[in-house]
Amino acid sequence: MKNTLIYFIFLVLFLQLSYGQTVTVLEADSETPIPGVTLYNLKKSKTRITDLDGKASLSHFSENEMIVFQDFLYEQQRLTKSEISKNNYIVYLIPKVEGLKQIVISASKFEQQKRDIPQTIVSLDAKDIALANPQTSADLLENTGNIYIQKSQLGGGSPMIRGFSTNRLLITVDGVRMNNAIFRGGNLQNVISIDPFAIKNTEVTLGAGSVVYGSDAIGGVMSFYTKKPQLSYRDDLYLTANVLARYASANEEKTGHFDVNLGYRKWAFLTSASYTNFDDLRMGSNGPTDYLRPEFVIRENGADVIVTNPNPLMQTPTGYDQINLMQKVRYEPSDNLNFDFGLYFSTTSDYSRYDRLLRYRGDDLRSAEWNYGPQQWVMGNFQITKLSSNSNLYDKIQTTLAYQNFKESREDRDYQSAIRELRSESVDAVSFNLDLEKNLNTKTSIFYGAEYLHNTVGSEGHEENIETNATAPNVTRYPDGSTWQSMAAYASLKYKPNSKFVFQTGLRYNQVIAKADFTENNTFLNLPFNEVEINTGALTGTAGFTWSPSELMQWKLNASTAFRAPNIDDIGKVFDSEPGAVVVPNNNLEAEYAYSGELGLKLNFENKVILDMATYYTFLDNALIRRAYELNGETEIMYDGELSTVQAIQNASKAWIYGFEVGLEINFSKYLKLRSQYNVIGGTEDNNGIEEPVRHVAPNFGRTHFIWKNNKLQLDAFVVYNNELSYNQLAPSEIEKDYIYALDSNGNPYAPSWHTLNFRTQYQYNDKLSITASLENITDQRYRPYSSGISAAGRNLILALKYTL
Repeated sequence: MKNTLIYFIFLVLFLQLSYGQTVTVLEADSETPIPGVTLYNLKKSKTRITDLDGKASLSHFSENEMIVFQDFLYEQQRLTKSEISKNNYIVYLIPKVEGLKQIVISASKFEQQKRDIPQTIVSLDAKDIALANPQTSADLLENTGNIYIQKSQLGGGSPMIRGFSTNRLLITVDGVRMNNAIFRGGNLQNVISIDPFAIKNTEVTLGAGSVVYGSDAIGGVMSFYTKKPQLSYRDDLYLTANVLARYASANEEKTGHFDVNLGYRKWAFLTSASYTNFDDLRMGSNGPTDYLRPEFVIRENGADVIVTNPNPLMQTPTGYDQINLMQKVRYEPSDNLNFDFGLYFSTTSDYSRYDRLLRYRGDDLRSAEWNYGPQQWVMGNFQITKLSSNSNLYDKIQTTLAYQNFKESREDRDYQSAIRELRSESVDAVSFNLDLEKNLNTKTSIFYGAEYLHNTVGSEGHEENIETNATAPNVTRYPDGSTWQSMAAYASLKYKPNSKFVFQTGLRYNQVIAKADFTENNTFLNLPFNEVEINTGALTGTAGFTWSPSELMQWKLNASTAFRAPNIDDIGKVFDSEPGAVVVPNNNLEAEYAYSGELGLKLNFENKVILDMATYYTFLDNALIRRAYELNGETEIMYDGELSTVQAIQNASKAWIYGFEVGLEINFSKYLKLRSQYNVIGGTEDNNGIEEPVRHVAPNFGRTHFIWKNNKLQLDAFVVYNNELSYNQLAPSEIEKDYIYALDSNGNPYAPSWHTLNFRTQYQYNDKLSITASLENITDQRYRPYSSGISAAGRNLILALKYTL
């Protein structure tokens, strides 16, 4: 009995000692755990990282050894183990004012301080995303305040950045380029394939990024970084899970999400799944009557019938559903070597292209059907990261090998026609990236690497008779089997002689080869050529500096060149661009180039008032744009049974785009702050000597937030506002789409100004349960963002409940 008692006392003391070897790291103001904090001694010979509960073992550190707590979101803390024990093994870290914006990855693919980058980069972290509660990743981007979102249908979201859009912007996911060979100049919705619930943080580079990312990065780079599996760094299993349910009233959204993390000492697994169902979207009740949906087409007793919409505020049909899945695996055999594998899958149901269903031919609606088939995206991504302290070539090396498959399709049928046109496309994309970082000395670093991309395009086309079920081949949207490949090498240099001045510069050379065979399509088109090969090279560069003469002021100046090489969409597409017009292939294309400059000034008045301003100018030369064309000397051809004007993508324009951005933050107290962002954009393009408005130059827009936050409760009252674009400010291609616009007093299309009042709140009931609620468009405004074919949501109540296991 005595021995048993001694053993029990010894066991209790041992357990207390073991428990005492574990530190918990908390945020000072909210007392929430901080995962991912690095703990190391001054020699950096011992390292630990906090888990998702903010805990880390101190057993490897001696009693009086100085331990550094380092995380880029928080002020650094240095304490001895004995000092930590006196505070019950709890360490509080103080957040930095700008949080995640202090560190960015997208500028060079390696971590850098944001203040060192001469370009404007805006960021959103997981907390920002959770509060914004976006339905899609397109809505997530809109919350930055710097990005304008266009939608042609509910299942859409095409970003506009500094007057550029679609294939002149680049999207990356975990460092992998999402842009493919059929990214088009028309509005794109690929960004909605990225699950907002799986995103850890998002960085958007405003302006050119061709030196690091190559073709397409003219107007900006949108970099999405998904959540990483968390290791336990000990023998015990680290298990955590999140479950979320959400409802939105404007489109009867019903969303469910869960993610599970299994962490071991060297292996970790993260599974994420989301399902969303949207019904038809209700627009607001106060606004232009031009946006109402008075009637629509149904199929009844084997015939098309136009019926009256019982509720003209309901945009019928717009509903769809979407599934997103992600599986990630992390293996960390040592502190300086990581293996990361990610598998991503996203698919939608069929969904209507709503703007095409609004067109009339005479007194009747033009289309009985116009649907996108499932938009499907699959990616496998394998990444190896290695650190080295004795290599002459690198301090950090990262290799990324990825495979992606994209699928999309279109089916449309005219009102009272028995013929349905069906076209489907697929792209197989393989990419390899090698990126290295080397500190030459305490002042100079270089970033360099190489990239190879290969895309293969599949395209099918046929028509079917819905009455007889007979099918017949038809012209495909793209030449089937066409390929697009890119080879590149780049190098960037960063020189930081002191804490006040940073100079960065870089060069990239890119070679792009595109091949297409039109033999099959020439059965329908009779082109004067059967094969096309475009082989073009591009040298781009950037140079800029940041200068901080004092804590009050920081200047940024940057100049850069960027390019976009013709892709398969440019050289080989066949489609009806607008009623009565058809785009045909063009075998005589070259790369377009952009020359940009940006000047920024940031004023920080003791972290009480922060004013961030930037102005920019971009000249786009040899621009690839859709213009009138001749095919075998003819300006009109028959396409899908209709005599259509011939158009083609051509190097036929120049554009001048300029703008000004200003952001303001006022910290009234520890709890209350104001944040505001406003964007002014202008631009013209040349059309045979005539200057015209640029299609993707958005109206001036902005948003202002009043935010109050204490330990558990956060309140955000905000207004979103948008200026008018008059008839004279619309690009000719937009004027031709008058069916999506309101009409002014002269009967001409224009985009009216609008604003919405909104309120959202988040309450952290305990460490497991949180509730997020939003009431958007409180005054129920009826508005349609510029160039959009669908009106925005009316008054919209959004409720989300999250539980952490």
